[in-house]
Amino acid sequence: MNKVLALLYANYTTWLLPFVPLGIVAGALGWSDPVVFVLNFCAIIPLAALLGVATEDIAKSLGETLGGLLNATFGNAVELIVSVIALLKGEIRIVQASMLGSILSNILLVLGASFLAGGITRYEQEFNSTAATTLSSLMAVATSSLMIPAALYATLPSSDSAHVTELVLKLSRGTAIVMLILYALCLLFQLKTHVALFDDINNEEDDKPRILTTMEGIFVLALITVVVSICADYLVGSIEGLVETWNISKTFVGLIMIPVVGNAAEHMTAVMVAMNDKMNLAIGIAMGSGMQIAMLMTPVLVLLGWIKHQPMSLHFQTFETVILFISTYLSYHVIQDGKSNYLEGAMLIGMYLIIGVAFFVYPDNAAGGL
Repeated sequence: MNKVLALLYANYTTWLLPFVPLGIVAGALGWSDPVVFVLNFCAIIPLAALLGVATEDIAKSLGETLGGLLNATFGNAVELIVSVIALLKGEIRIVQASMLGSILSNILLVLGASFLAGGITRYEQEFNSTAATTLSSLMAVATSSLMIPAALYATLPSSDSAHVTELVLKLSRGTAIVMLILYALCLLFQLKTHVALFDDINNEEDDKPRILTTMEGIFVLALITVVVSICADYLVGSIEGLVETWNISKTFVGLIMIPVVGNAAEHMTAVMVAMNDKMNLAIGIAMGSGMQIAMLMTPVLVLLGWIKHQPMSLHFQTFETVILFISTYLSYHVIQDGKSNYLEGAMLIGMYLIIGVAFFVYPDNAAGGL
């Protein structure tokens, strides 16, 4: 009983847990799509937080290398579950928008909120610029790999759209394999061969006591994953009715709304550690999570789409590709000096808000999509 209470008090979002049964009941009984979406939207937030607690406790017993790999795998589990379900339903636009939105929310919103929260009461904060720029450089590689399919699509003649689509799919699948290899090398670099470069981040790791034993953590992890899958299934299934009722685009739902759900707990953690002047850890959470999505989750989804005969590719629309490039450049620019302040945080958040408004008015049927 004490461990249950400790889990409930482990994160500020657990007060939303009553939405879990409400969301499942709403989906099972076929309530209106907007109601089903909102209830399951709220339900996934505390589930993501508990998923993070269970993952952290298991990681502490596995050692640095295996623990880091586990955190890399389950750190964005909610986004992966939602995206897999959407992919299997053929909602390619939702999947692509969710991946792009998760990257943008991490490198702009989370990073900006961390700079702002930590800089309000301080003149300036410092962090390990070498580790930060390494993560940012990997993000630049990932961004470039997402731009190449768009460039290929733009240069090929549009008279034979089926042939062009097939070529883009082949390029995307080959690129996905290369990106997964690079991500494996990144894990080796960060957790084995060049650990010293990331010592500042490792030394700032949260020293909270464990709540769960390894076996308890595995049980909780499995249970929450099943519940998240149920809520995500209802969430994705209600999107079609939601966009018709609220007159918003699927792109906005996937790019802005879904990432807020999946990253809520992670966002809060980054802001809290920044307020405690642990900027290396805050940047590691923000940039590291964005890099995982770009170099691990997105390629995995492309390969899964290949297996399931779904046309999931790395070809994002031109507008989305330009925004991703600008965002990556901006985040790299503000961290390269190893210092941060509240104004830089406000700039990053402001850019994210501008992007949110842009995609709110951006139609799903814009030219250039697959």
